[in-house]
Amino acid sequence: MQLNTIIGDIAEQAVDAIIINLFENTNSPGGATAAIDQRMNGAISALLVGGDFKGKLRETSVLYPGETMPARRIIVVGLGPEEDFTIDRIRHATAAAAIRARELGARRIASILHGAGAGRIETYAAARAAAEGAGLGLYTFEKYKSEPGRQGVTSFTLVAWKEQNADALRAGAREGEIIANCTCHARDLVSEPPNICTPSFLAVHAEKLAYNHGMTARVLSDAKLRELKMGAFLSVGQGSAQQPQFIVLEHNAEMLKDSAPLVLIGKAITFDTGGYSIKSGEGMSDMKTDMAGGAAVLGALQAAALLRIPYPVVGLVPAAENMISGRANRPSDVVRASNGKTIEILNTDAEGRLILADALVYAGGYKPATVIDIATLTGAAVIALGEGGAAALFTDDEQLAERLSLASQSSGERIWRMPLFPEYAEWVRGSDVADLRNIPGKRYAGAGTSAAFLQEFTEGSQWAHLDIAPMASLPASKVVHPLGPAGATGFGVRLLAHMMLDGD
Repeated sequence: MQLNTIIGDIAEQAVDAIIINLFENTNSPGGATAAIDQRMNGAISALLVGGDFKGKLRETSVLYPGETMPARRIIVVGLGPEEDFTIDRIRHATAAAAIRARELGARRIASILHGAGAGRIETYAAARAAAEGAGLGLYTFEKYKSEPGRQGVTSFTLVAWKEQNADALRAGAREGEIIANCTCHARDLVSEPPNICTPSFLAVHAEKLAYNHGMTARVLSDAKLRELKMGAFLSVGQGSAQQPQFIVLEHNAEMLKDSAPLVLIGKAITFDTGGYSIKSGEGMSDMKTDMAGGAAVLGALQAAALLRIPYPVVGLVPAAENMISGRANRPSDVVRASNGKTIEILNTDAEGRLILADALVYAGGYKPATVIDIATLTGAAVIALGEGGAAALFTDDEQLAERLSLASQSSGERIWRMPLFPEYAEWVRGSDVADLRNIPGKRYAGAGTSAAFLQEFTEGSQWAHLDIAPMASLPASKVVHPLGPAGATGFGVRLLAHMMLDGD
């Protein structure tokens, strides 16, 4: 889809559909919507008077202007109550209207810039959010369909009034388009079937990313992993016929000698049976999504390159399958991580923290400014925050917590800070035979104890852990409203991209 920006009159756009808006409980249209209402002899006002349109967020109504305008259709989208309006509502309104236009067969769409008028959002921020909303809303994954289910939108044009800043419009739209495309790249990876998206597939994909976007990439060999004594990481993949892959991507690699990087670590279990602590059939059915953290890191590194982030960013993606065989981890096995700490494996389904442990130690070798790991780590986070509620944030660094909070507000990807109580660390240190155990003795506080386990490998870095299990793959329902179709969300790409744009 081609994204365009113009300064002009939305009513003069000769497209298949134009998108305008109304706030909830509006008595009469304003701005561009009022101008179109006047040209259509009060058709929009009649919608309001008749109660056929309430203006609720994501609500849409379709009108046909006939000879009064060159556009074939007018789609009115609700913005919700004016007093509750935020940048994220621009994304959701744009996505909802774009999806409705596509359902009607529209290929060329033009939209006013929601929020840049009565919403009092600056042009740059409104354009960035609208571009993200359009790109994310119109996303599909039909790679394996013999006959694609719907015709795609070929162009989406953001139209602003002449009083608005054309440079800000272009800059915001460009950034939004990049962020949406990189998020959709992560969605594609998560949506791939696990017989395709293996650890080796991710490694080749990362190398292609590096080649296409001026980054450096390397995949640590099995001999190198053993030299580094990554016993925790290697143990997870040893039950699979697929060789584990430890992927390293570096943006602005030439700066690493003089600048401390941001290091992003993404869990990439390309399929998770649970190992001998086997999952139920129902619990295993969507376990191809257990590499969503790794996909988010690959998407974030792509965004760093395309957005020209002016400092070094490193992506680490430990990738493995957690399978069952005569070589697989057993409950009660003890493995040694690369920092020398021994781990008693009490549950083979708590494997993500094992691969992240060695990745966190490896990250310390960069002497990083900041380390953030992102992982579909625990069902406990889903229980705590709800499916589609928020990702769980764990950190004891107030500055980093504030940076991520601001990025969450800007990106619309919700996070909720959770505690790191000292008792959590004591619980994971409770093994009778090793330094640590990969789960505590009881099932309580599962999200917090997993974070405390990871903290044992952070080597004093400024560090945050994001448990994205509640957000990585979502259904579409009356309660949960993903930006786009049900399934993979690409959660984390937008959050990290917005954080990187806001500074180092």
